[in-house]
Amino acid sequence: MSEWQPAQTFRSTSGGVRWDSFGQPGQYPVVLLHGTPFSSYVWRALARALARDYQVFVWDMPGYGASEKSAGQDVSLAAQGKVFTELLAHWGLEEPLVVAHDFGGAVSLRAHLLHGVRYRALALVDPVALAPWGSPFFRLVGEHSEVFEQLPPALHRALVREYVSSASSPGLHPAVLDRLIQPWLGDLGQAAFYRQIAQADQGHTDEVQDRYGEIGIPTLVCWGQDDTWIPMARGRELAARIPGARLEPIAGAGHLVQEDAPAALTAALIAFLQQSR
Repeated sequence: MSEWQPAQTFRSTSGGVRWDSFGQPGQYPVVLLHGTPFSSYVWRALARALARDYQVFVWDMPGYGASEKSAGQDVSLAAQGKVFTELLAHWGLEEPLVVAHDFGGAVSLRAHLLHGVRYRALALVDPVALAPWGSPFFRLVGEHSEVFEQLPPALHRALVREYVSSASSPGLHPAVLDRLIQPWLGDLGQAAFYRQIAQADQGHTDEVQDRYGEIGIPTLVCWGQDDTWIPMARGRELAARIPGARLEPIAGAGHLVQEDAPAALTAALIAFLQQSR
């Protein structure tokens, strides 16, 4: 698991996308979307667990993980929603089950509501979905990304390490933390880290949040009860906006629920996906 690396490459409109699939072809498809500043690595355990009964697709969004990172690259929510639509067409998936975390939640919602992408069911895990979002630190970096890009590598590494650590409530294992920050190191990684924050525009969720009442598919909203990035109250509000949505609080978990409470999250998602097939 420490060497997690999506093996396939798809050329998207925003650059090369690394992706992979697990499980037998022909099994019902499940697509997992990661958030920011993460990658498909956060889904490593769930992907393996689901692969016993589903064909599971994972991908690193352009500008994230092992996917292409380049100067001037469009890694905005608008771009990621388009890329997700392209990927689903490339995979030949017409109505998959979708599980999306954080920024990936916004990507999945935009693809569904703006691009007409159909899902069999949607599970949202601590998604970026309702205004206002973005911590004071996040907004500060976004407003001065060109300055932060020039930080000495050691200071940048310390900043990213502290930032990613704050996504967990009980704390991350050092090896996991090292793996989570690794894509953001080096010249390409450092520039990419600040680029994705600079392009994080709340307008992209403002564009769809008043349309959540149009969602007519089974929807599960999972939320870490100790999330300090996006408080639990947002989860309750989001579930109330989506007709028939069920809220599943996850005890002892912060924003990075996959690492903080993997067993509880996996159990909730498996039960939901089985009911929704």
